[in-house]
Amino acid sequence: MPQLALAVAIVCEVIATAALKSSDGFTRPWPSLLVITFYALAFYLLSIALRAIPVGVAYAIWSGVGIVGISVIGWLAFRQALDAPALIGIGLILAGVVVLNLFSASVKDGG
Repeated sequence: MPQLALAVAIVCEVIATAALKSSDGFTRPWPSLLVITFYALAFYLLSIALRAIPVGVAYAIWSGVGIVGISVIGWLAFRQALDAPALIGIGLILAGVVVLNLFSASVKDGG
């Protein structure tokens, strides 16, 4: 279950970050409410995951998958271009997350 909590936390964080862009500096009420709600939920779920997953590993996965997720949303929803170095860097981050998940005993055994 800690891996599920971490996965849902990441989804919530990506939603909150996308809403942050849409909140226009917290001047738009509905996106601002989404930011507050989904960041709160994301951090709560992250705290649940941290009961079993080491903080360094959890944060590496959280930030890596979050970067990839929000980059894709930025590209699709906000038409933000990604050049070759950005795509290479994001690919390396994703590769690091895959290595952690496939080979790290810290992830497999929950701590």
